[in-house]
Amino acid sequence: MKNIVLFVTSWCPHCHMALGVQEELLAQHPEWGDIPLTVVDEERDNPPPGAYDYYYVPTYYVGGVKVHEGHAEQEDVERVFRAALEHETQRRLDDGLVP
Repeated sequence: MKNIVLFVTSWCPHCHMALGVQEELLAQHPEWGDIPLTVVDEERDNPPPGAYDYYYVPTYYVGGVKVHEGHAEQEDVERVFRAALEHETQRRLDDGLVP
């Protein structure tokens, strides 16, 4: 599965909303808790290595690819987690682990 990197700020109401939705989705889908997730607070954290080009927060990257930038509703956050899982599903299919 691909890792998720989320960029936020402490003062951003859209970030707080996305984090709340994310918590709800993780409670509904406990298996998503296995997806590697890094939350980067722009004000206190150094960004992880890699090229991250964005303007608005929250911004989600999956496997190094930007998949969402700006205000995030439940469908947006869910799409991020499903994108991270798609890679794992494809890998399992390729390895013959899923019929």
